[in-house]
Amino acid sequence: MAHPLPEESPRPVTPTETHVGWIGTGVMGTPMCQHLQAAHYRLTLYTRNRGKASPILAKGATWADSPRAVAEQTDVVITMVGFPRDVREVYFGEQGVLAGARPGMVLIDMTTTEPSLAQEIALAAQSRGAFAVDAPVSGGDVGARNATLSIMVGGATKAVHAIMPLLECLGRKIVHQGDAGTGQHTKLCNQIVIAGTMIGVCESLLYGYKAGLDLDRMLQSIRGGAAACWTLDNLAPRILARNFDPGFFVEHFIKDMGIALEEARRRQLTLPGLTLAHQLYEKVQTLGHGRSGTHALMLALEDLSQIDPTRPIASTSS
Repeated sequence: MAHPLPEESPRPVTPTETHVGWIGTGVMGTPMCQHLQAAHYRLTLYTRNRGKASPILAKGATWADSPRAVAEQTDVVITMVGFPRDVREVYFGEQGVLAGARPGMVLIDMTTTEPSLAQEIALAAQSRGAFAVDAPVSGGDVGARNATLSIMVGGATKAVHAIMPLLECLGRKIVHQGDAGTGQHTKLCNQIVIAGTMIGVCESLLYGYKAGLDLDRMLQSIRGGAAACWTLDNLAPRILARNFDPGFFVEHFIKDMGIALEEARRRQLTLPGLTLAHQLYEKVQTLGHGRSGTHALMLALEDLSQIDPTRPIASTSS
């Protein structure tokens, strides 16, 4: 049975009055947190590896020893961690965020996780007089660094309105999708598109390579037509440079696709394209590239096509 919304409305956030808690300083979490610092929000943070938080702490953020301590000291808590199990521990653990939640505060999970978990967090927050918002993002490390992320938001309208100034520090496209969990469902739609697109981009490069094309010149043409997309602009050049550093980890993408496939099964949907992409990415992980970027899909496709590893697909100018 759902709890009624808290009677106490959250206060609109402002840099001068709102104390923000941040949990998770990974590839995307760190630059996102730094944008809030640049906007002069007072920050308290926690992350499992304190060393990763050093750049933020050096600029004046306060360290807390647990997610609970972060919640106890702040008005709004933002989490950006890895897997659903991490989200569950951060929120529901003995030293979790919910143990320190107070009436009127807002909890924002920007991790991509299960819609049902987002709803569970929202109900638990409501029972404490607080609000929870799921706000997963898309745009990778580039979007995180440039504050141009697309943010997909689920939660109570008054909570979303209150935190909008924070979200506007992090993203360019912010859309309130509906109640708790709808942000996560929207992110899964996003990942389904990305999965199919990444296969198309990599296979295009493979075909162009075997056809003897200048791949940089080929990309100049197809980027300007109906094939134009973020992946061609941002990740195809990294593939040609043989730079597979993560903007978003393969292992996290496998997690996202797994969640989407499970949600599809619950709705009696068959998604053959996503199923294929999931299998191909599992091969990428088997090849030892689970911590590489999602564009490392090329490595699995090169392996399947028996491309000579001493002469991989690369820019002709490199």
